[in-house]
Amino acid sequence: MQHYLAFLSEYGPRFFEGAIVTAQQTVLAAVLAISIALIMGLMRLSDQFFVRWAATGYIEVFRGTSLLVQLFWIFFVLPLLGITLEKFTAGFIAVGMNLGAYGAEVVRGAILSVPRGQYEAALALNMSPTQRMVRIILPQAFLAMLPPWGNLLIELLKGTALVALISVTDLMFHAKQINGSTFLSAEAFGTALIIYYLMARLVISPAMRAMEDFMARKMGRT
Repeated sequence: MQHYLAFLSEYGPRFFEGAIVTAQQTVLAAVLAISIALIMGLMRLSDQFFVRWAATGYIEVFRGTSLLVQLFWIFFVLPLLGITLEKFTAGFIAVGMNLGAYGAEVVRGAILSVPRGQYEAALALNMSPTQRMVRIILPQAFLAMLPPWGNLLIELLKGTALVALISVTDLMFHAKQINGSTFLSAEAFGTALIIYYLMARLVISPAMRAMEDFMARKMGRT
C-alpha cells in the first residue's frame, strides 16, 4: 500500500492532467455525437428517399468500421486531401462521429416508440409537422432515449482512450508514458482503470439518472 501511495504521490499530477483532457474530449465528443444522432435519426425518418439514403449511408459506414481506423483516417489521411486537423480536434471529432451513428438509431427507435395516437392528436390540433415533432413527439421520445444514451456515453468515455494513439495527452497517454518509464504496469494501468470507472460511475451514470427522473416528472410518469 505504501508503495502505491508513493507512486500516486509522484505521478498523481500527471494522471490528473490526463483525466482533465479525457473529460474535455468526452464532453466535446458527446455534444457532437448527440447533435449528429438527432440529425441523422430524423433524416432516417424522412419521406425523401435521398435524405434517408444519406443518413443510412453515414450510419452504416461509421457503425460498420473500426473507430481506430476512423481516427487514423481523420488524422493521417485527411491531410493528404488538404484537410488538416489538430490532434485534439481530430480526437473528439472521430469519437463523436462514431458514437453519433449508434445514437442515430437510438433516436429513430425512440421516436417510433411514441404511440401513434400522439401523432393523430397533434394532427387534430392542426399542428404543423415541425410543431408536432418539437412539442409532442420529441419530449416523449427523449425520455425513451435516455437509458440507452447513458450506455452510449459511457462507451464514448472509454472510446476516448484511443486518442492517445495520435498523441493526445489524455489519461491513457499518460498511463502509457508512465508505464514506459517505470515498468510499473499494474500501478499505471490500474490507476487509469480506476479513474475511468469513477468518471463513469460518479459522473455520467448519476447525471443520466437525474435527467431521467427530471424528464419523468415533467412528463407526469412518476
